[in-house]
Amino acid sequence: MTDQHILDQLYTVVSERKGADPETSYTAKLFAKGTAKIAQKVGEEGVETVIAALAETPQKVASESADLLYHLTVLWADQGVKPEDVWNILAERQGISGIAEKASRTDK
Repeated sequence: MTDQHILDQLYTVVSERKGADPETSYTAKLFAKGTAKIAQKVGEEGVETVIAALAETPQKVASESADLLYHLTVLWADQGVKPEDVWNILAERQGISGIAEKASRTDK
C-alpha cells in the first residue's frame, strides 16, 4: 500500500503492539523501555534523516524518513496522540504563512 492512509494503518498496528511481548516485538520492546527511549529513537532517526539528506541518495533519505515516521508513530501512541490529532493541526495551519503561524503560538 502506498497511499496517505499508510500512517493511520501503521499507527493502528503500533498501538496494538503496546501490550505485546517485548521478546517478540520490537515495538513492544520500545514501549517497555518507556518514553525517554522512544523519544531518543525519534531523535536518532531525525538525525539520520538529516545526514542522509546531506550526504546520501534520495532513496536513503526515503528509507531514513520511513524509520523516522515509524518511531514517531510509536511516540504518538505512547503519548496518546492520534494521527488525526496531527492531521487536524496541519489542516488548521493550511494556507497560513509559516512565519505568521509560528508567531501566533502561545505555548513558547
